[in-house]
Amino acid sequence: MSLKAAPKKHLWIWFLWLAGFYTVWLLLLQAEGAWEAAQAHWPIALAMAIGSYAAGSTPMGGGTVGFPVLVLFFDLPASLGRDFSFAVQSIGMVSASIFIFARRQPLAWPILKGAALGTLIGTPIGIVFFAPLIPDLWIKVTFAVLWGSFGLLHLYRLGEIAGHTGMTDFDERWDHRVGLLLGIGASMIAVSVTGVGIDMVIYAALVLLCRADLKIAIPTSVVIMAFASVCGVLVKSVTHTWQPGVYENWLAAAPVVALGAPLGVFIVELVGRKPTLLVVAFLCVGQFVWTCFAEWDNLGLAGVGLAVGALCLCLLGFERLRAWGAVLVGENEKRKRE
Repeated sequence: MSLKAAPKKHLWIWFLWLAGFYTVWLLLLQAEGAWEAAQAHWPIALAMAIGSYAAGSTPMGGGTVGFPVLVLFFDLPASLGRDFSFAVQSIGMVSASIFIFARRQPLAWPILKGAALGTLIGTPIGIVFFAPLIPDLWIKVTFAVLWGSFGLLHLYRLGEIAGHTGMTDFDERWDHRVGLLLGIGASMIAVSVTGVGIDMVIYAALVLLCRADLKIAIPTSVVIMAFASVCGVLVKSVTHTWQPGVYENWLAAAPVVALGAPLGVFIVELVGRKPTLLVVAFLCVGQFVWTCFAEWDNLGLAGVGLAVGALCLCLLGFERLRAWGAVLVGENEKRKRE
């Protein structure tokens, strides 16, 4: 797959979406106590102004900022942070995805389609059967490990990752199967527990395995996280398992992320993806250290050691993907020469 001149853009679709969303949001505010609830939760709206930029410009959902703000800053249950991630990303990431579609940005479609199908399978199973088994403490640790490993990966591999152009051409059926397997696993284990994660997994597969350009990998990760978030919202609504307080925080943050995430998609093309990813990488590592320090009394030395071990295991997984990608690229080039 190679990057081509961008086709004609249709931004009117995105503006139509915004008009529809803000109309519904304003109607929701007419309910008794809704405006007061939105005002009372202004800190999460402020935090999501930053989080939504990261959601549109990096392979991180808006919940990657919303989760630690609610859980680490405000000491709210991790299950609330997870459910809030679903709710807020269903607006911010969807808005960014519509913006991406309207601008006709290139996407890794075979992997994306496979991952979307995997998400449809894994998300309900994970939310209904797996996530209820995970205590709040380990939801925090799982989140910290996932994004801590993501941060470390970029601190020592960013130059290489940012240097990819286009995308290595493999068989589309192979790409689809990879996306399907990763979609099932990530949505069932990561998304159902923390509200985020499938974006990072698909992004890692694209940049490490397929050597994809960041201009392809990041928009693809945004779209799959948007899809996973909508699936999460539907499953949570059908099963009536929303945590108390999600709606009030959503009322405050939703109007911010509806604009912030697409703004991230646009601004990152001006300032560059590399500086943004570098800043995000430091924040990801910082939240891992902070979580271990804040939860030391609950985790103890053994728990912190387990968290560090899990982080190292994630890094080994990333490196295995990279090594496998090098083999596949070599085999692909050999076939082309023959």
